[in-house]
This record gives sequence, structure tokens and C-alpha cells, in this order.
Amino acid sequence: MTRQLELITASDAHGPDPVPDLAAADRIVFSSSGGKDSQAALDETVRLADEAGVRDRIVVLHCDLGVTPRGHTVEWPGTLDLARRQAEHYGLRFEVRRAARWTSLVHRIRARGQFPNLFNRYCTGLKRDVSRTFITEEVKELGITGRPARIVLVLGLRAEESRARAGKPAVELDRRASSGRRTITLWYPVLRWSTAEVWERIRESGVPYHWAYDQGMSRLSCSLCVLASIPDLTCAARLRPELAREYADLEMEMGVPFRRELPMAEIIRRSGEAA
Repeated sequence: MTRQLELITASDAHGPDPVPDLAAADRIVFSSSGGKDSQAALDETVRLADEAGVRDRIVVLHCDLGVTPRGHTVEWPGTLDLARRQAEHYGLRFEVRRAARWTSLVHRIRARGQFPNLFNRYCTGLKRDVSRTFITEEVKELGITGRPARIVLVLGLRAEESRARAGKPAVELDRRASSGRRTITLWYPVLRWSTAEVWERIRESGVPYHWAYDQGMSRLSCSLCVLASIPDLTCAARLRPELAREYADLEMEMGVPFRRELPMAEIIRRSGEAA
């Protein structure tokens, strides 16, 4: 039977929040997107790991979504390099992984014949699967016998972003990914932080953030995320017109819209009006 790490309480400016007992973790895997929430969460993870004396147990993992058939990165340009620089700022090991079967998210979209949507977020599943495979590698490297390896997987999710995230606990056991060889505890250190608090921590840290925020983006995920707000999609199409055109052509090829009520062709049109 798997058991969740004992919870302790960390009190700071954001109030008391449950966190895993980091001193009991064998490995702390931080999933870094390079975005603002991830960046603030990394700083908070390092702060609490330092209190527990276990910074050396943190490894930063970036799940790369690859390059499209026309040579465009699915993620924002510079994201991979920024995530690496953020990890290096804290002296942390940095690793990059990509789904073995797919050159990029776009290749998987074409293979499935549809874009991801709210009820079929297989794009998120790609990152989850890559993280689990990486954790398997780490558990093997740890070589722990006689008990499951205790892994903490850290993600920069925030409750403000969606109703589903608002209902999450700050710490939970990943029962589906845990086994007799490993216990995976999910931890969301900035779950209840506001956007203002995230940016305050980033300014205090002095660590560089992604350039797309200064160009008008409010969130940083895939450059053109099906779940993004209309203003963010319009801004992204303006900043990355070639990628937007590739998505529009993919719409026509598959005969399905980027988003049911909002095809990419319409997003491109609106981006031209906003320019």
C-alpha cells in the first residue's frame, strides 16, 4: 500500500499552507514550463527545500512539446533556454524530455484528427506521461530497496486559473502513478497565490521572466493554446503569425476548427485588427 508523505505547515505571507515533508522525500521533481507561475513556484520550492536542507534533491524537468512540420516551436521561442537559466540560477540539475512517439504536439494533433479541447486535454496528458517516464528513470537511479521511493512532483498550478484547479488540495497523492516501487506526491506550492503575488515574488527573486509577458500575454503555455483566453490567442497570433497560419492550414486539412466557436482563421483576422 502506498502512503503519502507526512504533511507539515509552512507559514509565510500567503498564510499557512500544507506542504509535503521535503526532508523525507528521496527526490523532488520540479516540472518547469518557464511561465510565471512555474517560476514563482520554483522559487518557493527552493526556499522551503533550503529550510529542510534538501535543495540538492531537486531536479528541474522541462517537457518539450517539439517542433511543427514547418519548423516552428509549439512553445514560445526561448522557453527552453529560459527554463534552463531559471534552474541554473538556483544551481539545480536541469533535464529536458519529449514524448518518444511524437516529434511535436502538432504531429499528434494531425494523427488524432482533432485539436485538444476542455474535455480531451491530451496535450496535458503528453506532459504527464513524460513526467512519469522521467520519474521512473529517477527511481531506478536512486536504487532504493525495501520500500517505495518517495517522490514529490511539483507543479506551478494556481486556483485562479480554472474552476477545476480551485478545487484541488495543495498536496495530494498521485494514486494512478504510484506503485510498490514509488510513491508520488503532487504539490502545488502557489495554488492559492494571486497573480500580483506571483509577480511580486518574481521581482524579488531577480530571475528573468519570459519576454512574451511584456508583449501582452497574460499566461504562457503553448503559444496557441486551445484553452487560452481570446485576448491571449489574438496576441499570440500577432506575435507568431507563421505558427498561427500553420494551425489554420491544419484546420482546413483536418476539416475541424481549432476551437469549436473560434477557428484559427478568425483569430488571425482579429489579430490583424488589433495590430
